[in-house]
Amino acid sequence: EFSDLREIKKQLLSVAERSRERGLQHSGKWAAELAFALEPLPLSELPPPPALTEEDARDLDAYTLAKSYFDLKEYDRAAYFLRGCKSQKAYFLYMYSRYLSGEKKKDDETVDSLGPLEKGQVKNEALRELRVELSKKHKARELDGFGLYLYGVVLRKLDLVKEAIDVFVEAAHVLPLHWGAWLELCNLITDKEMLKFLSLPDTWMKEFFLAHIYTELQLIEEALQKYQSLIDAGFSKSTYIISQIAVAYHNIRDIDKALSIFNELRKQDPYRIENMDTFSNLLYVRSMKPELSYLAHNLCEIDKYRVETCCVIGNYYSLRSQHEKAALYFQRALKLNPRYLGAWTLMGHEYMEMKNTSAAIQAYRHAIEVNKRDYRAWYGLGQTYEILKMPFYCLYYYRRAHQLRPNDSRMLVALGECYEKLNQLVEAKKCYWRAYAVGDVEKMALVKLAKLHEQLNESEQAAQCYIKYIQDIYSCGEVVEHLEVSTAFRYLAQYYFKCKLWDEASACAQKCCAFNDTREEGKALLRQILQLRNQGETSSTDAAAPFFLPASLSANNTPTRRVSPLNLSSVTP
Repeated sequence: EFSDLREIKKQLLSVAERSRERGLQHSGKWAAELAFALEPLPLSELPPPPALTEEDARDLDAYTLAKSYFDLKEYDRAAYFLRGCKSQKAYFLYMYSRYLSGEKKKDDETVDSLGPLEKGQVKNEALRELRVELSKKHKARELDGFGLYLYGVVLRKLDLVKEAIDVFVEAAHVLPLHWGAWLELCNLITDKEMLKFLSLPDTWMKEFFLAHIYTELQLIEEALQKYQSLIDAGFSKSTYIISQIAVAYHNIRDIDKALSIFNELRKQDPYRIENMDTFSNLLYVRSMKPELSYLAHNLCEIDKYRVETCCVIGNYYSLRSQHEKAALYFQRALKLNPRYLGAWTLMGHEYMEMKNTSAAIQAYRHAIEVNKRDYRAWYGLGQTYEILKMPFYCLYYYRRAHQLRPNDSRMLVALGECYEKLNQLVEAKKCYWRAYAVGDVEKMALVKLAKLHEQLNESEQAAQCYIKYIQDIYSCGEVVEHLEVSTAFRYLAQYYFKCKLWDEASACAQKCCAFNDTREEGKALLRQILQLRNQGETSSTDAAAPFFLPASLSANNTPTRRVSPLNLSSVTP
């Protein structure tokens, strides 16, 4: 599909120009950025300007005047001079000016009258009229690819999702090079099943669309494969693809990889603002204050009234625990763009920090209204209801988060805790075991599972979980700051003591002495073992005690088992 890159470059330059003529700045920019990543064309191969029809020539004066007003954001004035124009280009600009005029009035009214949490009340008054007029044209088959795109946008704004999807698919067939239609389609597809049933045009643009939608649907491996194949096809210099790969690594929490790609991207395109809020999320997670401060100052110099800039500054204040200031900047971001997903979610987090649960719930709900696929908002709602001690609500929201991120251990641990509160211990066990199986980020699943077994007096399973946990912690080579390590050693020391395995018990008791909270118990147990040994009690060789740690448990020596692990199939989901 990508054999003729020169032809693709021609198509991109042509569609970039056509998008700009119609005031579609973002689609024009996307095509231009992609074209820039390909080799320059010689003069003889540059695409010719689009041919003018009789209608174009008749509307040229009105179009030229209206376009100048449109560029100055005087949308009503532009629409006034385009009334009665018949050419496709002028008609699109006429309808688009009316649409943007309605959006601008809606935004102005929203900013004037309401706080950012009541955004949904104000509507764009122009939408219904536009829908009626565009649907007549659509039935008469008089809309070109750009006209279909606008009709789809109007339908989406009126919440007619099914009709909007059909129109965007039609727009992609009529004009496959227009990225805007593909992007709108991305926002309406909620799962992989929906994607299967779409009949999309078989064009090279479809590869970009699939890579983007896979990233959105958290199918990161497939997305990275697609982006790699696009790089191999010749788009290796594309900053768009590099940024998407960084976002994909951010989504699977491969933080180091994502950070290094973002740093590379900043070298190539130092004045870029898009995706920098995602970069700041990574710096925030790593607690990299100097880097986040530098990024915030840098973006402020470039453009301080951009949504992404406000989010970066918000993250900076949040990292400094100035949560009121952080919330203020996220609110500013939402005044600039009420449909900006990241700001709603981050604002929810800030309200949580400020213990304002009702505002947090509203913010998270707005995030979900904007994008039902945002797992962080579902997870945030779960946490909020957990604080409010409403476990049934929690369960619902954590389940939704888990459906969106089936392999994220944090969702599974949260679900397990919920089930535990509701006394559904079998379900809780399944969740903790699954969290361990998918790769436990916070290394807490095994401890929680062990404690459950402890509650149910299943001492062998509890011991096994603690052993696995200790092996995991030491094999990471991390400096052990886990409070639960001492708990694990204490439990194992008592377990081996009951099993009369003195060597193993004393090895674990000695480990207990290294931790403040278990030191006294460890010493007491060592004294007891010494006493029993002096009384001539021999170490048990009974096969009924299936676990033991090697007696020579030195500081860097991890505990091991000498028998095959217990069959945990009964608690595997």
